[in-house]
Amino acid sequence: MIIKLFDSELKVMEVLWEYGDTTAKRIAEILKEQVGWSKTTTYTVIKKCIEKGAIERKDPNYICRPLITKEQVQEFETSELINKMYDGAADQLVASLLDSRKLSSQEIERLKKLINDLE
Repeated sequence: MIIKLFDSELKVMEVLWEYGDTTAKRIAEILKEQVGWSKTTTYTVIKKCIEKGAIERKDPNYICRPLITKEQVQEFETSELINKMYDGAADQLVASLLDSRKLSSQEIERLKKLINDLE
């Protein structure tokens, strides 16, 4: 399932991924504390997530359950970035990342292992 989520929708999803099934009221409390959102703002964003199929709502108590995983969203967003900025060339994304920051020896070893596992 491919669903494009906006930053605000990702904030709601992050709460659900961290806490699991959660009431809308509790999501609103968490996001008020984290980012200062009003209850109305949170409920509006939850509604958008439900309409997109990212969240399922159950009664009683308006319990929200994520229908997509964080990994699915990460995979979609990464593919979007590679297609949009690097013409679909994943190696160019990796080269750009490697060029822009100094990697630790541990990070280099993990990358080598990932590449070896792909071969």
